[in-house]
Amino acid sequence: MSDSSQHSSPNFDAFDTLATMVAVVQADGECLFANAAFENAMRLSRRAVQRSHLYDWFVDSQRLRDTVQGVARNAYSSSRFDAVLRRGARQAAPGQLADELSVHVIVSQTEFEDLVLVELIENAQQTRQDREERTFDQVQATKELTRNLAHEIKNPLGGIRGAAQLLAMELQPDLQEYTQVIIHEVDRLQSLVDRLLAPHRHAPVVGDVNIHEICERVRSLILVEYPRGLKIVRDYDTSLPDFRGDREQLIQAVLNIVQNAALALLPQMQERSPGADDGVAGEGGACITLRTRVARQVTIGKQRWRLALELHVEDNGPGVPAEIRERIFFPLVSGREGGTGLGLTLAQTIAQQHQGMIDCESEPGRTDFRMTLPLP
Repeated sequence: MSDSSQHSSPNFDAFDTLATMVAVVQADGECLFANAAFENAMRLSRRAVQRSHLYDWFVDSQRLRDTVQGVARNAYSSSRFDAVLRRGARQAAPGQLADELSVHVIVSQTEFEDLVLVELIENAQQTRQDREERTFDQVQATKELTRNLAHEIKNPLGGIRGAAQLLAMELQPDLQEYTQVIIHEVDRLQSLVDRLLAPHRHAPVVGDVNIHEICERVRSLILVEYPRGLKIVRDYDTSLPDFRGDREQLIQAVLNIVQNAALALLPQMQERSPGADDGVAGEGGACITLRTRVARQVTIGKQRWRLALELHVEDNGPGVPAEIRERIFFPLVSGREGGTGLGLTLAQTIAQQHQGMIDCESEPGRTDFRMTLPLP
């Protein structure tokens, strides 16, 4: 090993706080440091990674080799490209496909002339971050449009209702049913507008919030509404700390998501045999899982947070229809006949008011709504 081995790993311990994979290597590819994210992604101990050559972990290492050597000799300060990383054993067993991971590689200089920094970002992770940023911007624009439109709709509704009531007083009883239709539809639109404006009407009541108390409250409400054929599984990380937020608004947000999942599972609940025990879903039965986890070094709406909580609401229903999957948080978009398409919109608005975000991954048999909220 060259003299650069004197660079001890504590010089690079700060990289352990990063969510992306980071390695510090010599020009020949020998790995002197690998952060925790790299260790986890490679499914090997850090010692095993640091005793290896980084080039050995790539399906086609020539471009990485040329780039690292070019940066090391100061031909250029940094470079980036896509590559394929081989995880686990360096060589797959005969007849076995290697476990490969598509990554975006960023090679940069360090303050040490003979050492090079290599950062690896999963392409799937980058795609998700791009999608989250796009969703955040779209939801912000849609929220402003919806609020303005709701106010414009709300103003004439009172006049229409009042005019219909006055007209009903002048009509014969057999014609009053028509004015009742007008009044009924105006009331329905008024209710819709009220729901759109609800998150903006009152200042948030901020206090200490425990995410598991919220989950338990929602769980009890849903099980009262669906007492048979639905199983709600708790998978909590009890080490999560309290945080500051509006408890009632967050209950409403989580309730909207879980309610949405329960409605998607309704056909499975209706197929349940009448003699089965309440609250237990057998094989193929309706099941919702409430899962909480801590996340580190999270970016939400272009802002970086050291710690965040993740609440996953996962169900085993049919999944979100593909044609609305990208628009599921937009107002009036619903995959259910008779749905208003407001529940998820309001949940997303409440999450963003807490500097968080909700995203969704869905396929037949598994839908996962993830609410991410920053922690102090």
